[in-house]
Amino acid sequence: MEFAMVMQELEALGKERIKKTYLSNGAHEPLFGVATGAMKPIAKKIKINQPLAEELYATGNYDAMYFAGIIADPKAMNESDYDRWMDGAYFYMLSDYVVAVTLSESDIAQDVADKWIASGNELRMSGGWCCYCWLLGNRQDHEFSETRISNMLDIVKSSIHESPERTKSAMNNFLYTVGVSYLPLHDEAVQTAKEVGIVEVKRDKKKSSFLNAYESIQKEVDRGRIGFKRKYVRC
Repeated sequence: MEFAMVMQELEALGKERIKKTYLSNGAHEPLFGVATGAMKPIAKKIKINQPLAEELYATGNYDAMYFAGIIADPKAMNESDYDRWMDGAYFYMLSDYVVAVTLSESDIAQDVADKWIASGNELRMSGGWCCYCWLLGNRQDHEFSETRISNMLDIVKSSIHESPERTKSAMNNFLYTVGVSYLPLHDEAVQTAKEVGIVEVKRDKKKSSFLNAYESIQKEVDRGRIGFKRKYVRC
């Protein structure tokens, strides 16, 4: 009954305007168009429930899949579970904001993210880079290998402009996140961002986005936000 109840509640929260926004970003039917904030009361009732999360994720309904990420138990999932979820993530809002976010709260996050980054698949790569963004913005600096993060900055510098579009965006966000949230390599991230310059991300049926990690980092420097860590990753 719990599964049917959640689906009914999500459907009741759907808004046509939000549905159109999700569709324009790459979602497809089935979906209801639920604002993420509107899901919080249901999540408070259910808390963490991995079996229910699996049922919801398997529906292919975008809103149900998103909600699955909120109630999932990241530490109960193994590498093959995360790979399976990534297989079902058909556009970036799922790969980067559901699967990568859930992975970032697990103990195997960096190992799985490394494999995704090396995969050559656009959304897996995007999800892997995004997972590091969530990790760096939340976990303490000592939990990361400085050499590993430095090597990743080198990868961004040498390959960002030739990478797939969604991967470009995630790599640029990684560059920004290292510059803001990982103090040991702040200066290196700033220098890398200078050398990378403006990154053009082409989008279907929309104008290109032009990203500038260097400028974005400088804005955070001016605000005194260098070293910022968020308390929670999931909403």
